[in-house]
Amino acid sequence: MRIALAQIRSSTDPTVNLGLVEDYTRQAAEAGASLVLFPEATMVRFGVPLGGVAEPFDGPWATAVRDIAARAGIVVVAGMFVPSDDGRAFNTLIATGPGVEARYDKIHLYDAFGFTESKTVAAGQEPVVITVDGVKVGLTLCYDIRFPELYVELAEQGAELITAHASWGTGPGKLDQWTLLARARAIDTNSVVAAVGQAYPGDEVAALGPTGVGGSVVASALGEVLVAAGEDPELLVCDVDLDAARKARKTVAVMQNRSGAAQPRRAQSLG
Repeated sequence: MRIALAQIRSSTDPTVNLGLVEDYTRQAAEAGASLVLFPEATMVRFGVPLGGVAEPFDGPWATAVRDIAARAGIVVVAGMFVPSDDGRAFNTLIATGPGVEARYDKIHLYDAFGFTESKTVAAGQEPVVITVDGVKVGLTLCYDIRFPELYVELAEQGAELITAHASWGTGPGKLDQWTLLARARAIDTNSVVAAVGQAYPGDEVAALGPTGVGGSVVASALGEVLVAAGEDPELLVCDVDLDAARKARKTVAVMQNRSGAAQPRRAQSLG
């Protein structure tokens, strides 16, 4: 299975960002990928009021992403913002393309490192798994990557590839944490983890909040780094060896040997 990670640098203009989605999706399709992943906040970067840019899931921006995926003939997963009933917005992934139409709302909100995402963002409730070319793919967003129980849940639902879409915050050690967490979640579940982030936007924009550090990475089911990006915009293309991942899951056997004693607590945390 060939996948692509589009490490873009989103602006404050959804129309401009839609152009990036179209350009990188075309490149991914030309490279033979069946799935292209875009970061959290692809629609518009953090640091601007979300209420003014959030759109319904069947609105113009999402519809344009669907059209792009259909023309390219591959599955696109990209971050956007959808209005919630309480005046906030959902931090959402749209997954769309041949045989796929799904939505994931971020479960774990980034109320950490001096940022309070829950002020403007409503939490999702349900883990989501899609199927691309017969492969089950779990979807996660940014801060979710710090919660291994979500990744275990996705693996138990059959996910062999789990994606993480981020607009990671800067700070001492943060880039290392991002790549380490991606590798750790792969080892936790013996799944391939494809973690795509926003490119670094420069010091001035980075000071506004979690607006990206780069460092997109694909980790094997044993935690090995298969491909990695620097801090600038880049398209990573990676052939994922699912047979090797399945062998690792059978050999290491963490999914089979996991104790049932932890399951009630995990279910509550995902509730």
